[in-house]
Formats: sequence, C-alpha cells, structure tokens
Amino acid sequence: MAIIAPSLLACNFLQLEKECEMINSSKAEWFHLDIMDGRFVPNLSFGLPIVEHIRKTTQKVLDVHLMIEEPEKYAEAFKKAGADILTVHIEACNHLHRNIQQIKHLGMKAGVALNPHTPVRFLEDIIEDIDLVCLMSVNPGFGGQQFIPNTINKIRALRKLMHERNANPLIEIDGGVTLDNATALIHTGATVLVAGSTVFNSANPVETIQQLYNL
Repeated sequence: MAIIAPSLLACNFLQLEKECEMINSSKAEWFHLDIMDGRFVPNLSFGLPIVEHIRKTTQKVLDVHLMIEEPEKYAEAFKKAGADILTVHIEACNHLHRNIQQIKHLGMKAGVALNPHTPVRFLEDIIEDIDLVCLMSVNPGFGGQQFIPNTINKIRALRKLMHERNANPLIEIDGGVTLDNATALIHTGATVLVAGSTVFNSANPVETIQQLYNL
C-alpha cells in the first residue's frame, strides 16, 4: 500500500476549495504541490499564496516539489507557507548537501528529485541524509505526459543503493502514474504515488484515489 499524493497541478483552479475538500474526504494522505519558475522547467505554475491557502484547508501533509532554480532562496518562505516536505531537484542544486541541511534545519522533511536522464548513482553521497527521493517518470514541467518505462529500472537501482547504504527514504514516483501501471510501481518498491490527471480527469476522483490506495 502506497501513499497517494494527488497533484494539484491537474486540478480546476477555479474550484480550488472544492478540490481541496475532495482530497480531504479521500484516502489520499498528501497534497502534492508543483512549484515551477519558467527557468528550471519551461512552464509556470503557482507560488506561495496558493500554498498558504491550501494549508488553511487541510491537516494533511503538504508535499511541495520545487522545480525551480536557486531553491535555497525560497525554502524559509515555503516553510512559513505550510510545507511539510520540501523537495529540490539535484540538477538545480550546486550545493545539494547544504540545501538538504537548510530544509531540515527549518523543520521540514527533505526530498531530492531526479529528472529522467539523471542516474540514481548521483545520490550515493547524500542518500543517508534525505527523507524522500522523487523519481520523475516524465520530463518535468507539464502535466498529462506519458510514463517513461525506464522508471521501473531506476526504482530497482534506488532500492539497491538504499540497501547498500542502509538508508530508507520514501520513493516517490511523479508523472504518468495510472491505475494500469501503479501496481507494478508499488511491487517494484515505490512508496508514494503522485497522481494528477489520473485523479482529476476521472469521473469520480475520490473513487480513483481509493482504487490507487487499495493496490
């Protein structure tokens, strides 16, 4: 059984309060919030005010995924906005260990995200310090993309590294997660499933979350 983290990037922002109420009434344990700056990824999403408003609607975990350059400049602000987990991209951090220590010092759990082209072995010297590894199973920046099958191999490689280093971060899969591939992801070792379009484009989002939760 994996943690289900609906991605609000795919929600109807004109109905944001209702979408938050839907997640609150569901088996989802986390809200996944994608922050994009138009620099690290070729898109803009939303920022601190939206995170602050979502925080007011829920006691569930706010899983904030920074797809931005220079994340260290904004870590404290996202903590104040209500983030419980703050994930930064390895590709955006020149001083990753410092980034992780900053996040933890602020009282949040620290995650590191890897783009599809980035090998898991790049985490060798940091794996014991992090709480979550986010494996991007699409190229970041846009919702609704097709799942990249090689992600399964990356989960296996990550599990091997974790075993070798006696580390136990959560393994989060972000991008193209569906009811068709979720079982394979969980069986391979995924512990958190981010689901955007699969949830918010379904006829019954609460039931879809329940189905993912039951796998």
